[in-house]
Amino acid sequence: MAALHGKWVKQLEQEGKGPGARSSHAVALVGDKAYAFGGEFAPRVPVDNQIYAFDLKTLTWSAPQTTGDVPPPRVGVTMSAVGKMIYVFGGRDTEHNELNELYAFDTETNKWTLLSTGDAGPANRSYHSTAADDRHVYVFGGCGVDGRLNDLWGYDVVEKKWVGYPSPGEGCKGRGGPGLAVAQGRIWVVYGFAGMEVDDVHCYDPAQKKWAHVDTAGEKPTARSVFSTLGIGKHIVIYGGEVDPSDLGHMGAGMFAGDAYALDTETLSWKRLDDGGGSESHPGPRGWCAFAGGEMNGEKGLLVYGGNSPSNDRLGDMYFFTPSSEVIGV
Repeated sequence: MAALHGKWVKQLEQEGKGPGARSSHAVALVGDKAYAFGGEFAPRVPVDNQIYAFDLKTLTWSAPQTTGDVPPPRVGVTMSAVGKMIYVFGGRDTEHNELNELYAFDTETNKWTLLSTGDAGPANRSYHSTAADDRHVYVFGGCGVDGRLNDLWGYDVVEKKWVGYPSPGEGCKGRGGPGLAVAQGRIWVVYGFAGMEVDDVHCYDPAQKKWAHVDTAGEKPTARSVFSTLGIGKHIVIYGGEVDPSDLGHMGAGMFAGDAYALDTETLSWKRLDDGGGSESHPGPRGWCAFAGGEMNGEKGLLVYGGNSPSNDRLGDMYFFTPSSEVIGV
């Protein structure tokens, strides 16, 4: 058994009215609350368009009354938080149409605002990835109207406008379900599904306006997609994901991983953080989860909520993973 280099904690008591079991949804952390939106229980069928809030101190769900431009139900949606605001982008609606609206949700007023749609930013897509720094929300890849995408965009929350970045070229194939993280001032694309599960890594340097294909070493994880991703310091932590797709596509369950790894973006070396788990405190194999980086009880780490299981059952449990400081130096 591999040595453990981090701690999983299961949130055993989830009180109140919550979203329940689902996959292909999104979650974001703001202060002491996790906000969940979107997703499916039956494949390709959006559950609802309620945003839910989970209090990390009382372990209680609530369903805030919201105002403004409430987004319609969707799956394959992403969201990221910058300050008190949560930014929700894209997804696929009840008619299976790809979407490209960008919404903001104010966690202080519970008001939705439609920020952009149409030709103002990235093309319509679902199962893309987002990440954020203190000023931008980045969007990469996903499933577009005419196939998988490999474009990178940033929404400047101060200037309130989209910025399109240079193309990474054919060396970085269009893909769904990739990892996307910000580390060391660069934007990292990790793995994903490009007709098959892939294990390449690419990064974009905004200062140099250049892409680079990155060769990695160490305890390299197997190719995968729709996994959970965390940028923390100079490291990118990944957990779980689909390592072999189902013959039924999205209607079935593929083969899922349950292990966690960290990529040091300076040495470009991977390190395995756990063994995939077998205890009640470990989430085990899964993919299509909602996940977010943040802080709980004073520790920085990765929140994982729900997802799809190897039995094709949607999950409603929640875990928090804190990587070991001895491993990643935070």
